[in-house]
Amino acid sequence: MRELIEWLLDSDPALRWQVERDLVGAPPEVWEATRARVAVEGFGARLLAEQGADGMWDGGAFFPRGFRGDEGGQPWTATTWSLNSLREWGVDAGVLQGTVELLEANCRWEYQGLPYWGGEVDCCINAWTLANGVWLGADVDGIARWFARHQLEDGGWNCEWVEGARRSSFHSTLNALKGLLAHGGMSEVRRAGEEYLLERGLFRRLSTGEVVGEWVGQFRSPFRWGYSVLNAADYFRQVGRRDPRMAEAIGMIRAKRQADWTWLQDGRHPGRVWFEIDVAEGEPSKWLTLCAMRVLRWWDEG
Repeated sequence: MRELIEWLLDSDPALRWQVERDLVGAPPEVWEATRARVAVEGFGARLLAEQGADGMWDGGAFFPRGFRGDEGGQPWTATTWSLNSLREWGVDAGVLQGTVELLEANCRWEYQGLPYWGGEVDCCINAWTLANGVWLGADVDGIARWFARHQLEDGGWNCEWVEGARRSSFHSTLNALKGLLAHGGMSEVRRAGEEYLLERGLFRRLSTGEVVGEWVGQFRSPFRWGYSVLNAADYFRQVGRRDPRMAEAIGMIRAKRQADWTWLQDGRHPGRVWFEIDVAEGEPSKWLTLCAMRVLRWWDEG
């Protein structure tokens, strides 16, 4: 185990501070000092350097300026994805002082040119905007209320609601829950969304009990928009809701642990990136190993 922890600690500050806090149990002054380094070295510094004078990354809100959909994958370089990464890596919001105002003035959604901090019609996009807005101090309470109005009868959400979808999506529901958790309010709305996933054991159809898709057991880093039982279990860890209906999904996570106690990369989501932050498919992933280890530690402690 010592070798495993040393391997995890030999990482970019964006990952290392989380290992120190969640696995090593280092005192706050240690992991907070490492977290402060994220903005000035490694992944965080590199991505911060790509921000334009207009406050945006790659000239667009969700897609880069000039994107025509012919690249073979979703580009991950525009403003929303870049903010997601910086927030998840633990960058202090103060480093991005002025970004809220710049995006308010300059950034519009590709969908109908809507103002950036007002959100748009896609559940996942609105979830990320809600989380990023809370982090940076933007007024995004209206987006939180939007989720209450667009929750489907089964308790979850579906980005295809604008096309008439009336059944929730695992992907959309998890992303919505993450955004609402960051907001901190709408507890009843969030609870209903959690029940949608828990009633299905995090990976089964409610009607037949069948697995909803092979993607539930594919662990990809970064998670991006994608659902997996690991991604969902990590959400419930953050909420602190240990529910027996998750037991089979936890077993799936445990079963994917290698003999050396690492978890393998199941493949990156295709598309243009500023730079890679994790290993290629089939190699041991520090990000996935960190996530899986803290999920299992949390679960086993209960």
